[in-house]
Order: sequence, then structure tokens, then C-alpha cells
Amino acid sequence: MRWIWIDRFEEFESGRRAVAVKNVTLAEEHLHDHFPGYPIMPASLMIEGMAQTAGILVGEVNDFSEKVILAKVKRAVFHRIVTPGQTIRHEATLEQMSGAAAMTSGRIFCGAELVGEVDIVFSHIDQNMSGLEFPEENFVFTDEFMSLLKMYRDQGSAGAAL
Repeated sequence: MRWIWIDRFEEFESGRRAVAVKNVTLAEEHLHDHFPGYPIMPASLMIEGMAQTAGILVGEVNDFSEKVILAKVKRAVFHRIVTPGQTIRHEATLEQMSGAAAMTSGRIFCGAELVGEVDIVFSHIDQNMSGLEFPEENFVFTDEFMSLLKMYRDQGSAGAAL
């Protein structure tokens, strides 16, 4: 099972920036176990949401022909908690891109309030120097992930037709 930690894209500027949102609800089982009686969105899952947002941004640059994986969380700082009923917004910016890696910076908001800052380094594993071989199929950008970007693009073209 693969968990997706973003609900939809609100903005996507190829090679530059992506904005995705996540609605935090009590329907998510992990919130009942994190702190029983005081459910909050775990910071680790907000980092994963940022990694998914930024990872799709990085992968799209080369039309998803590379397998892009999180190599390092360079920095993660959180300023407040997020509780059920709130919506968080992941804003990812592509800072650097090379054949072997990419670096992104990210900020997480709840409304206008800054929740956290997450800087991530991604590796293009097909370009690794260790000689390791990986499966031909792209196990990173699955149909579930690709549907998020397709849904955003479809909404844009539908809005343009109105």
C-alpha cells in the first residue's frame, strides 16, 4: 500500500514551483494513535507530503523519465502543530537541478501561518555512480501520483474552456 500525503495541486509551474494541499481529518487512522485524546498531524508526515509535492516537481522536469527518490532531508523546522479540520499547503521551489540530483526548498502553511520549512535533496537513481541497477519500470511515479498532476492539468484546461 502506498500512502499519498497530498490531496491536490493548486499550482504547478514546470521546473520552478508547485503548491499542493492536504486536508487533515479525523478519518485518518494515524491521527487517533499519534497522541490519543489529542490528535495532531505528525511532522514526519508533513515532511513526506512536502517530499511528494517537491518530488513530482523534480520528476516532471524530465517528463518522469528518471526515478527520483528522496536522498536527504537537509533541514526540517516546525513552528506549530496542525490539528484535524485544518488544511495545510505545501509550497515547493526547485532550487538546483543536475543530471544526478535536485535540491528543493519548501514551506508548509496553515492558512497564512507558517507551519514548517523543509529543504530536501533528491537523487536521480538511474544516474547513480555506484553501478547499481534498478528495475526498468518507474516504481516512484506510480499511477496514483501521476493522477494528482493530471487532475490539476485537467482542471486548468476545463477552466480555460469556460
